[in-house]
Amino acid sequence: MKRIFTSLLFCAVTVFAFAQTGTVSGTLTDGDTGEPVLGATVIIKGTSNGSISDFDGSFIINDVADGSQTIMISYIGYQTQEIAVEVSRGENASIGNVIFLSNAIGLSEVKVIASVATTRRTPVAVSTLKAEQIEMKIGSQEFPEILKSTPGVYATKEGGGFGDGRINVRGFSSENVAVLINGVPVNDMENGRVFWSNWAGLTDVTSIMQVQRGLGASKVAVPSIGGTINIISKATDFEKGGHVYVAGGNDAYSKIGFSLSSGLTENGWAFTVNGSKTQGDGYVDGTEFLSYAYYANIAKKINDQHEITFTAIGAKQRHGQRGDQSLLVDYENSDRDIKFNPDWGYKNGQLVHIEDNFYYKPQYSINHYWNINTSTRLSTSAYVSTGTGGGGGTLGDNKFNNADYRVDGLVDLDRIVEENQAVIDFGAVSILRASRNDHKWYGLLSSFTKEIGSFSFLAGLDLRYYKGEHFREVTDLLGAKYWLDDDDINDPVHAARVGDVIDYHNEGIVNWAGGFLQMEYNEDKLAAFVTLNASNTSYKRVDFFNNLNSDPGQEVGGFDFFGFGVKGGANYNLTNNHNLFANIGYFEKAPGFDAVFPNFTNEDPNINAENQKITSYELGYGFRNPSFSANINVYRTLWEDRTYTDFFSGPNGEELVANILGVNALHQGLEIDAIWRANRSLTITGMASIGDWTWENNLENLGIFEGNTQVGEVDAFIAGLHVGDAAQTTIAAGLSYKLMKDLRLSVDYNYYDNLYANYDPTDRSDESAKGIEAWKIPAFGTFDLNATYDFKLSGFNASLYANVYNVTDEKFVMDAQDGTSHDAFSSRVFYGYGANWNLGAKIRF
Repeated sequence: MKRIFTSLLFCAVTVFAFAQTGTVSGTLTDGDTGEPVLGATVIIKGTSNGSISDFDGSFIINDVADGSQTIMISYIGYQTQEIAVEVSRGENASIGNVIFLSNAIGLSEVKVIASVATTRRTPVAVSTLKAEQIEMKIGSQEFPEILKSTPGVYATKEGGGFGDGRINVRGFSSENVAVLINGVPVNDMENGRVFWSNWAGLTDVTSIMQVQRGLGASKVAVPSIGGTINIISKATDFEKGGHVYVAGGNDAYSKIGFSLSSGLTENGWAFTVNGSKTQGDGYVDGTEFLSYAYYANIAKKINDQHEITFTAIGAKQRHGQRGDQSLLVDYENSDRDIKFNPDWGYKNGQLVHIEDNFYYKPQYSINHYWNINTSTRLSTSAYVSTGTGGGGGTLGDNKFNNADYRVDGLVDLDRIVEENQAVIDFGAVSILRASRNDHKWYGLLSSFTKEIGSFSFLAGLDLRYYKGEHFREVTDLLGAKYWLDDDDINDPVHAARVGDVIDYHNEGIVNWAGGFLQMEYNEDKLAAFVTLNASNTSYKRVDFFNNLNSDPGQEVGGFDFFGFGVKGGANYNLTNNHNLFANIGYFEKAPGFDAVFPNFTNEDPNINAENQKITSYELGYGFRNPSFSANINVYRTLWEDRTYTDFFSGPNGEELVANILGVNALHQGLEIDAIWRANRSLTITGMASIGDWTWENNLENLGIFEGNTQVGEVDAFIAGLHVGDAAQTTIAAGLSYKLMKDLRLSVDYNYYDNLYANYDPTDRSDESAKGIEAWKIPAFGTFDLNATYDFKLSGFNASLYANVYNVTDEKFVMDAQDGTSHDAFSSRVFYGYGANWNLGAKIRF
């Protein structure tokens, strides 16, 4: 009996003890992506009692003493949060859904300037990559390649040189895909292109990389026909720390780097600096490279209303290039196979890049964030970008592509040197030169936001000034004493030496003045916006070679072109799991600089160049629950009056330039992406993008008139032909599995089909070729493997990253220019990389 009594007493005490405690639960959500946060630490302050958030972001802490408690939530890269909660004995206290915010100073404000899209709120098709995803898989890939599993994206290494990668979104090339870094546009002001080698260190400092397909959420007037790539760099961290990084890979690839953050001091200052050096021989022959990259961010939190940040980013690099595509037979005849590169050789035993690229384009910006009151904000960014450098090539007799001047597939530069030296007076017949494009770019971007109830009103200003200086210079006389240049009217007999300006010398000046207005509504289940933007682009040209210094015509312009856009959209959250969104827009894009000066002189500028007209709309559906999320959307983009010009002889034999109107393309398709978090260890991703991108109409007997006199006609038989240069069908699947606490393995598969060789539609003037498609490149797929291992090293957190790309060593063509017979034999191509690898290690402190 005594034993029974003792047992009952023990049970009663135990029940009473448990009755004195309760539980605390909640969920954690990423404030940037809206996705659940896995692995965050949640503890009761002042105790060791805690929990780790699950794959669906949920957590529960048992045995919490009753009364007032403080919950501490922490995770790397996010602000530590403390939440007060009242715990009642025997009951659960829920803190609901906690939004996790970045621990970087000024990052949330930058996202406003940059128009970062938010899941289940911003009505656009969007894909977001975070720093840890980039860190795991970027390895030695080109920056655009990290997006290759994104719907609508086609990214390649193009010629295979360092930083020579390119990206298409929904079939539109980089000239029509806006790229923003912290909200600042970086597409070239003259031609719209983006050269990724200029931003070689950007992968090390990217906090968020977001692809907004279609018109996107950007408020400023940018060339987002295909989409917008929004890159947000890491801001200064609240906490002190840093890391060192080292990596190696195939073909002598090596990289070393570091990062250091001061943390926020008591007087409100903080800084972060990054630096790296990357070098290697290149996978493709003759593409050796060397790059130095840096990044700095200095922040000053003046008070609760004012904050100032200064950011500097740059990469000085030089790399050999494979500038010329080759026939398939050229690769087959070379013992170097897909690594074959015709654009290099040896001179006196030293390697010489015939085609190369060298550039340095730093960007500096100062941002001021002013919280005027709880409902009013003013954000301003002033920036400067300077560029110096260019690309190498040849001039004179084209012996470099002559088979007689090749030894073992390489250019016989020693023979060219001998022939130059055999010329009387040692005047060069063939030389190496560089085409330079130095520039200065100044800009101001400012936005004022006022919130009134469920409405938010925004007005902004976008000012830019750009001056590009274009010229060629002698880089190697190849044994000669001089190059006789007669292209400068001010110095018609110029014996040019190395470093001298030759061939052409001019400046392109672009003045841009733009403004934008936006109204947003966000209440309960409905979020909507309407945006208006307008800009005036003014072009001016100065020609130092074709016009005498005394000639007033040496400088012409400015010629003004007005562009505008209107777009709107809405997202409706049907339930906590389902949402619908739609957007529609129309904008007119001003013609580019070369369309206004198509003959590259100041004579007869094309002042009547037409705007390009774009109409786009899309409809989408999203599903979210703790373990599974999916998106599906359809889009339709009509591109009218693409910029094309041609030359004709006038009534008196003079050369005339004409705008060719009516070249229209229709890009439409279906995009699906999904992610399934099966459990804490297993995540499966998938994507499918099915495009149908075609030219809309033929141009038949299109008359070209000078006054009332017809001076020519244009034919282009392109109706129904597929647009080239990007795979219209892409499929991706990925699997990530956590084998143990600190080891995660992942495999990714990418498949490409309906890829047509690139071509100029206005060259399709032969009616006999009507309806004949460009060469359709064979479909292909690649597997990539990644392993990430986290461990402790002398008390420091460390990680190993191993990547193998194209594990099966698939041989495939990724880029092609259509040939005269529209087949594999006449088309010129670039192959993609075979199997290649990268191994990196990072130690954090």
